[in-house]
Amino acid sequence: MEDRARAHRARLAPYVEPHLARRQAGIKHPVHDFLFTYYSFRPAQLLRWTPGLPASDPLVTDRRALIEQIHELLVATAGRAGNFGCFGLHEWAMVHGAAANRHPMPLRLGADETDAVTESHRIACSHFDAFRFFTPSARSFNTLSPRADDRASYEQPACLHGGMDLYKHAFRLSPLISSDLVADAFELAWEIRILDMRAAPYDMTGWTLDPTGEPWTPVRIETAEGKAEYVAAQRRLAERGAPIRARLIEECERLLRC
Repeated sequence: MEDRARAHRARLAPYVEPHLARRQAGIKHPVHDFLFTYYSFRPAQLLRWTPGLPASDPLVTDRRALIEQIHELLVATAGRAGNFGCFGLHEWAMVHGAAANRHPMPLRLGADETDAVTESHRIACSHFDAFRFFTPSARSFNTLSPRADDRASYEQPACLHGGMDLYKHAFRLSPLISSDLVADAFELAWEIRILDMRAAPYDMTGWTLDPTGEPWTPVRIETAEGKAEYVAAQRRLAERGAPIRARLIEECERLLRC
């Protein structure tokens, strides 16, 4: 147990410790801080390893409604075909016609051309927690109308935000499931967030996007080459996410059998 706990902490420390150092220094990073600020799982919780609990544990009964909700959403998502034609335009729709950007960086193409790219594409955002941040002028561009109460009707396995949310589902099931699965979902979400922002309309020159210090390069989804690059990366991440989603489904079913 102690060896696994140490290994878990060592695995996640390269993500957590720089975030804590930035927080201490009052420095914000729009990519690497996201998983710690948007989601409610605290760094200390992420670093703590637990083996999971048996289905007979009283906590399973207390959380049964949550487990059923997560299971329904994951099963519905796994049974739906992925949409590999969204090109990350949700981030572009979040700044359409806006007086200020969501993040403290300039737009790579400037405001007018960014708006033109958004307006020239068919947007089919299926994820409510992305769609809800569309600017008022961009909401009508979306061909779908996901709501907070019908996620299982829209969520699809190629969605970047749906893939990041596998981390949310995992930590909401903690400590009922092993922290190893939470860590797998976290590392996937980390990689997804990098693609999400590389394909966003921001000019992030000078930023680094992974612990190795690899410099930022944009995925220029306004071009045919950029679209192909985005789809290829999106497919790789969806393939990585599929077994994590399947394992979460299995864990939900294990817990619900009691």
